[in-house]
Amino acid sequence: MSDAPVPEEPVEAPRVLITPTSLCRDPDAAPLRRLRAAGVEPVLNPHGRPLSAAELVELLGSLAPATAPTASPRGGGGVRGLVAGLDEITADVLDAAPALQVVARYGVGTDRVDLEAARRRGVRVTNAPGSNAQAVAELAVGLMFAVAREIPRLDAGVRAGGWPRGAGLELSGRTLGLVGFGAIGRRVAAAAAGLGMEVLAHDPGRSDDDVAADGAAPVDLDELCRRSGVVSLHVPLLESTRHLLDARRLALLADDAIVINTARGGLLDEQAAREALDAGTLHGVGLDAYAVEPPTESVLVGHERTVTTPHAGAHTAEAVERMGTMAVENLLAELAGRPGPDRVV
Repeated sequence: MSDAPVPEEPVEAPRVLITPTSLCRDPDAAPLRRLRAAGVEPVLNPHGRPLSAAELVELLGSLAPATAPTASPRGGGGVRGLVAGLDEITADVLDAAPALQVVARYGVGTDRVDLEAARRRGVRVTNAPGSNAQAVAELAVGLMFAVAREIPRLDAGVRAGGWPRGAGLELSGRTLGLVGFGAIGRRVAAAAAGLGMEVLAHDPGRSDDDVAADGAAPVDLDELCRRSGVVSLHVPLLESTRHLLDARRLALLADDAIVINTARGGLLDEQAAREALDAGTLHGVGLDAYAVEPPTESVLVGHERTVTTPHAGAHTAEAVERMGTMAVENLLAELAGRPGPDRVV
């Protein structure tokens, strides 16, 4: 009998699917290097955009091993982790990845993840709170300026060889109403105060004393609409917040009011906002989030008094690194059997 050692079969590195477009842009990004250094194989989203549930099911199926995965968290193939952007993660998606252990959200919101389905299947879900707050807040303020001063229209006119004149508004002296007063809303409030704006806030999740302590006057939502020259949305999309700004509340706004949405598209009734723009009862709308994304059929995209960006609030170099780092550290902790610092489920 030979005493020669029997060579061990190579252990396949656990795979992690990476879907956020800004993180996939650079295959050598620091968070991806961190995964490789930990012995994890990142698989990048091949489509260059957020994925539907059907697309995720197909992609996860193509990455599944030919045989059932082993119980070891370090072997067996298949996708064991998902660093998720704005993708639709349903029960069907979770079923398509039987080896999946953790979904690490690249950002804060978890409204596109079926948390109950994840809980039933023992899949942990984490997020990255605060990682993109400054980036989103700065875009919200930027959209206020762009809408108030009609910057895209004036820029397009000059580029076309014209010399257009605008009928802009000053933000200083106006009242800003913040719907949601979390990490992003508070940063927008600080910037607005620096511009000389009065700041109101409505946030059912925070006490009036807390809101006042952070620099805003607490009000109910209808009063906020009646008093605000600019309304900016910073709440998650829930059944209770869908169409929070509907035709009735839009009608409470002054005729020269501005609406900004850098949160979730379903918060604003897009048809009602279009009708208000056409009737001249809104100065303009600035959008970074839409009811359906990409917003190929949105009634607001292309309107002369809307400014639209492609859900890019978190897409700064600094926020991308923060979100990626937090998501990867959460994911690696969960794969190692430790609670991630930002576990949601």
